[in-house]
Amino acid sequence: MIRVEGERLFVSGPATLSTAAQLLEEARAPLAGGVRAVDLGEVTELDSSLLAVLFAWLRAAKEREQSLALLRLPADLKSLAQLYGVAELLAQETAS
Repeated sequence: MIRVEGERLFVSGPATLSTAAQLLEEARAPLAGGVRAVDLGEVTELDSSLLAVLFAWLRAAKEREQSLALLRLPADLKSLAQLYGVAELLAQETAS
């Protein structure tokens, strides 16, 4: 589910309620160790729990006074963020 290449963390496969805890745990060390971008282009399935995971990662990066770019957000995730009124929060962290 999590793969790290340099300073980029790739999330692949489903990112749903059933995988959220695993995503949080698998990403803990890489995010603390220098990852500066999360690439979501390989996510195959998602639900609103992915938003919670992303916000947890962003909050942790902010606590470490680091930036964390969100790359290749799936269209479904953008739609969910708009539905929940948090699209602006993701847009501030999104990079190409």
